[in-house]
Amino acid sequence: MEEKVLRKLFLGFIQIHILHHAKEHPIYGVWMVQELKEHGYNISSGTLYPILHNMESDGLLSKEEKNVEGKIRKYYTATEKGNHVLIEARKKAYELFKEIKD
Repeated sequence: MEEKVLRKLFLGFIQIHILHHAKEHPIYGVWMVQELKEHGYNISSGTLYPILHNMESDGLLSKEEKNVEGKIRKYYTATEKGNHVLIEARKKAYELFKEIKD
C-alpha cells in the first residue's frame, strides 16, 4: 500500500525530471531510465514509455524518430508548453522544499 502511494507521488517528480533533461537536450527512453536510476528512481521502460507518450499527448514533449544503427529511436524534446510547465513546477517545488525542509 505504501509503495503504491509513493509511486503516485514520485510520478510528478519523474515528469519534472524528464522535462528538465528534455529542455537541455533530446532524450530517449533507455537513457532516461538510466538517468532516473542514478537519482534513486527504479523505473522500467514499460512504465517510462507510457509517461513519455502521455507527456507528448499533453503537448509537453515533441518526438522525433531517428535511425540509430538500423533501429528507430524516439527522441523527446521539451516543447514551449513543456518549458513553461517546468518553470512553474520548479517554483512550486522550491516553495514546497522551503516549507518541508525542517
